[in-house]
This record gives sequence, C-alpha cells and structure tokens, in this order.
Amino acid sequence: MKTTLIMLSAASLIVSCSPKKPAEDQSAGAAAPSAGFSKILATAPSGEARAIHLIRDTAKPGDEVTISGKIMGNKSPFVDGRAVFILGDPAILTPCNEIPGDSCKTPWDTCCETPEDKKKATASIQIIDADGRVLKEGIEGIGGIQKLAFVTVTGKVTADSSPGNLTINASAIRSGK
Repeated sequence: MKTTLIMLSAASLIVSCSPKKPAEDQSAGAAAPSAGFSKILATAPSGEARAIHLIRDTAKPGDEVTISGKIMGNKSPFVDGRAVFILGDPAILTPCNEIPGDSCKTPWDTCCETPEDKKKATASIQIIDADGRVLKEGIEGIGGIQKLAFVTVTGKVTADSSPGNLTINASAIRSGK
C-alpha cells in the first residue's frame, strides 16, 4: 500500500512537471480552415462574375452562378461558428465608409440603404460539407475573407433559394479583385 502511494505520488509529480504548450500553440490549430474550406479557397471561380442584382430574379435552384461583391449588407455579415457570410452588390449598396463625411463605426452594415435595396442586392454564401450541411467553422479572416472585402464566388443556387432570399453553396471563392 505504501509503495503504491509513493509510486502514484511520483507519477503525478512527473506528469505535473511535463512541459506545457503555450495557450496560443494549442489554439493555433483551431484557426486553420478545414480541408473542405481550404479546397474552396484554392479553387478559382469560373465564368464571368455578374452583379447580384442582375442574377437574383433569374437564378433558379441548382443553377451554377459566379457573382462578385463586397462582404456587407448587415451589421453582422458573418455567422458565428458557421461558414456563412453575406455578399453585397456594390452597384446598388454603398458602405458608409464610402460616403463622404459619414463616420459610421460599422460601415459594412450599409445602414444608409433602404431595406428594399438591401434585399435585392445581397446574397447569402455558405460552404457545405459532403453531406450538404454548412461547415461548423467561422470563416471571418481566413484567406482574406473579412468585412468589406471584395469577393468573387462560384457556386450553386440552393433548393430553398428564391428571388427574395438568394443563397449559394460556394464551390470556389477568391478574395480581392
């Protein structure tokens, strides 16, 4: 019994003295995008990009489209913990930081625009897994995907998409013009 206690005490001392990784090393892996998301970032969008307002009324579920715009149109254009963001059409929407004299702290929300313009000039972009479910990872800041970034997306219009709610399952995303 005494020997067992001494051995357990020695083992716990050895374990407790093991070098530990710094907190940032442990979290660094969590920030890396999944393989599915990395593949979409590595794939170049195909076809000529069109403005959201030009395809919104004609795109049908299952259509492959290529659109471009800026990440804007809502105070929170990213969904926490999900691979989803809102893409806004800069031909219709103007972020507040591009309005002379406007000092809005959240220019990507396009708060000076009408709800009607926001509706016709935005699309929800989502990245799904092989089973058709939205990836459970936040994507803000990965591969240049951030608020007000210019983005080009190729993907399929979802089955539940409509002229009032354009949603695209991305197969390729490029940040920048």
